Amino acid sequence: MSLREQIEALDATRNRAFNEADRAVFAEFRTALNRGAVRAAERALDGEWRVNAWVKRGILLGFRMGVLTDMSVDPTLRFFDKDTYPVRPTTLGDRVRIVPGGSSIRDGSYVAPGVVCMPPMYVNVGAYVDEGTMIDSHALVGSCAQIGKRVHLSAAVQIGGVLEPVGALPVVIEDDVVLGGGCGVYEGTVVRARAALAPGTILTGSTPVFDVVRSVIYRAGPEGVLEIPTGAVVVPGARALQGRAAVEWGLSLYAPVIVKYRDDKTDRALRLEADLR
Repeated sequence: MSLREQIEALDATRNRAFNEADRAVFAEFRTALNRGAVRAAERALDGEWRVNAWVKRGILLGFRMGVLTDMSVDPTLRFFDKDTYPVRPTTLGDRVRIVPGGSSIRDGSYVAPGVVCMPPMYVNVGAYVDEGTMIDSHALVGSCAQIGKRVHLSAAVQIGGVLEPVGALPVVIEDDVVLGGGCGVYEGTVVRARAALAPGTILTGSTPVFDVVRSVIYRAGPEGVLEIPTGAVVVPGARALQGRAAVEWGLSLYAPVIVKYRDDKTDRALRLEADLR
């Protein structure tokens, strides 16, 4: 049987204990995640992102199969987690730059050569982080998130995890996207290539995005996925609330706004120094 068929067969197991052979299958699956050979979501030839539900079921299987164990480094650093998800083994040969200071990459995630990890940051299970990306301090790459090439996740960026339901698309950040400090992207939002989010921008499946350049309002589609167009520059904004009390009190709601699309001037302002990498 293929790895997918073996995982699906194990996932259907509910009424018996897992044995060593079962755990060996899961270990093979976790290794495939580490290599980037299997992914929670992939971009199809038509440019649309599609979830691989069987991969997410395999990740959840690991939690069901795992046994709580002591993963403490020493008596002063106490950690207790499922033995199926230890810290991801990393060597110099991986060519991932992990700056000292308390970062952690969970096993079952792919981190490509050339990625820079500034402390403290965290990459969760099922995530895929492609070449040349920088994950800055206090940034989170949530479970199953798909991060493209040369992305900059600035300090305190939060990329939400979407592990359940298994059919839901995880958060996708395509190539050459820049996220400013304190941004949050959640609920399966897709940020297309070369977009730039100003510091403090928050995107969720229920957040309408107002494009003042193209006079369009972007909302999540039937699948609950919000898409930010290629090259869009998004900033935090506000829109006035309607109703007598809201007008009287001068209330407004948060509203992300696309104020322009990237050009040469924007690219120069956002360009990362090669020396940092």
